[in-house]
Amino acid sequence: MSRKKAFVKPAVLLATGLLVFNTAIPFTAAAELSLDDSIALALQNNPSIKMAIADKDKAVWGIKENEAGKMPNLSLSNSNNRSGAEEASSSDNFSTSLRVNWPLYTGGRTEGLIDQAKYNANIATVGVAKVKEQVKLDTTTAYFSVLQNNKLVTVNQQTVDNLSEHLKNVQAQYQVGTIAKSDVLRSEVELANAQQNLTKAKNAYDVSVATFNNTIGLPLDSQNTMKDDLAFAQYDMSLDDSIQMAKEKRPEIVQSQDTINAAKAGIKVADSGKLPTVSASGTQGWSGSKFPGDKSNWTVGVSASWDIFDGGVTNAKIKEAQANMDKVNHSDQQTRTAVELEVRQAYLSMKEAESRIETSKVAVGKANEDLKASQAKYYAGVGTNLDVIDAQVALTQAETNATQAVYDYNVNKAKLQKAIGVGVE
Repeated sequence: MSRKKAFVKPAVLLATGLLVFNTAIPFTAAAELSLDDSIALALQNNPSIKMAIADKDKAVWGIKENEAGKMPNLSLSNSNNRSGAEEASSSDNFSTSLRVNWPLYTGGRTEGLIDQAKYNANIATVGVAKVKEQVKLDTTTAYFSVLQNNKLVTVNQQTVDNLSEHLKNVQAQYQVGTIAKSDVLRSEVELANAQQNLTKAKNAYDVSVATFNNTIGLPLDSQNTMKDDLAFAQYDMSLDDSIQMAKEKRPEIVQSQDTINAAKAGIKVADSGKLPTVSASGTQGWSGSKFPGDKSNWTVGVSASWDIFDGGVTNAKIKEAQANMDKVNHSDQQTRTAVELEVRQAYLSMKEAESRIETSKVAVGKANEDLKASQAKYYAGVGTNLDVIDAQVALTQAETNATQAVYDYNVNKAKLQKAIGVGVE
């Protein structure tokens, strides 16, 4: 083998290896996301918002469709007949007509349909804001869930570390014969339990990350760094002020009022069946043996129609519209009550979590002191192994409770902001 070939082969192998390595293990840097960044991504990527926007566009075109009922309609028709007999040659007969029809008065039916379409378009427009608020809440909840589970991983990891260190000390004392074998066994059991809890906490964190990524529209296995902390920020508005703001801004209440207005327009449409309709029409026609016709004729007129008796159809439609009006009035009251209940539930749950934040801080401090004192006593030979383990369990529970309290406060605060209709800036 020549020196050139000997050099080329390793070079090709090296280049191929680098190519395979770069293809198999792409480098992706983890993104740093604040809560606002996450909400912006969710608003951009969430398909439910895009569907709501499509519904709004459809409803807006519905206005144009019904407004066309007030405009003239122009139609063109043509026919061509050929006839003949065995004794004579065949002949052509062309007939062409251009007809215009313009509704002048429909008894209020067209106007009522236009009003309904406008209210439905407004309902759909407000529906977009409603969906955005829900996406904002879902994103906020998912974001805080990641922070909470990350904190719980830290708490459980610290528990495992503390119990591991404690087990080393217990084993050392057992080796010199100062304690019984039962202390070693009990410490090993507690460490194993703590390791299982750590495994569960890590899994919960992984699941919350995947849920968060799904909410904001990123690949489920994306790894992001959260800029914000799971912290307490005071909510200053009173319950009464929150309820009042919800009555003024909540999308569901705005939609409910538009539904009532649309139902009123529906009664107007039904009543139109009792009134006459008037329309103007004009026709320009051509007929003859040559296309489109060599003879011209035209007509212009106004026509009116009034159903004197329709077998009760109009009356039935009016009763249906009135029954629908009663239904939407009851639905409006139900919506307003549900909104107030939602505000109260979120507000009271937030305040309850706020009180737990203060008590849990005190509990964590005392649990830390108790653990240190129990360890000191045990290592000095005047305490028991059970005291140390119980103190560690109490500390873990206190830190878990503290984390849960802050999470509950932030999530219920986000629910409250959605309940009062803060909106998406």
